Amino acid sequence: MEKNIAVITVVGQDKKGVIAKITNFLFKNGVNIEDIDQKVIRNLFQMLMKVDISELLISKDELKEGLFEIGKELKMDIKIEFSSKKEKPSVLIMVTKEEHCLEAILSETKNTLNINIPLIIGSSNDLKYIADRENIPFYVFDNIDRQKNESAMLEFLKNFDIDLIVLARYMRILSPDFVWRYEHRIINVHPSLLPSFPGSQAYRQAYEKGVRYIGATAHFVTMDLDQGPIIEQVAFRVNPRMSLEQIKKIGKEAEKKVLVRAIKMYFQDNLVVYWNKVFFKE
Repeated sequence: MEKNIAVITVVGQDKKGVIAKITNFLFKNGVNIEDIDQKVIRNLFQMLMKVDISELLISKDELKEGLFEIGKELKMDIKIEFSSKKEKPSVLIMVTKEEHCLEAILSETKNTLNINIPLIIGSSNDLKYIADRENIPFYVFDNIDRQKNESAMLEFLKNFDIDLIVLARYMRILSPDFVWRYEHRIINVHPSLLPSFPGSQAYRQAYEKGVRYIGATAHFVTMDLDQGPIIEQVAFRVNPRMSLEQIKKIGKEAEKKVLVRAIKMYFQDNLVVYWNKVFFKE
């Protein structure tokens, strides 16, 4: 019998009996656990499970409701996602003030990037005009309190079936509480050839160090800033006579290319993340 894989994500404050409670419920209802990964950092618990529901003894709705009730009882967020083939996967784009990556993604959706963009989230209102031009709903979440801001976003995103989140020069750091709910489903673009020059001043650091090659990196987001598994990189040679502004201008073109490439690669379903490294299926 062909396997029918679903993914269960569990996030919340760590407590005893979580794994036993969930696995017992799954076994009782004919769900076979294929893979399980769990960790606890700063008393925050996360578990990611791949399960086979091909011999499920109850309906999918009953399975979903049962996990929801367990989540209420444990005061944890438990979500199950069933595999499905979409004609166009749904991608959330998150932005701040720089428009070049957003414009590149929107332009490519009219050519070879076959995705649906149901909404754009901004940490400011600066790029709303682009969303309005494309008739895409734009929402601002700008609370300076990160926990309150992310809680509001997570609650709002329950209304959407998001397959991938793209940080198109989104300049706020996401917490583990947010990232773990979309593990290996958030792609960021960084203006350097990581692991060199992490942080917000990458071009300046590279310029001051006098490096001969600079570039951009698309990587999965993890709880460690700019340390996630690398998907793709684009490099360009630097002439020592170049100004910092010239480097930034060329760098923006690299950022656009690498981010669009990474999105395409993600939806080709041939990426596997293992030990914080991206592998490509043969």
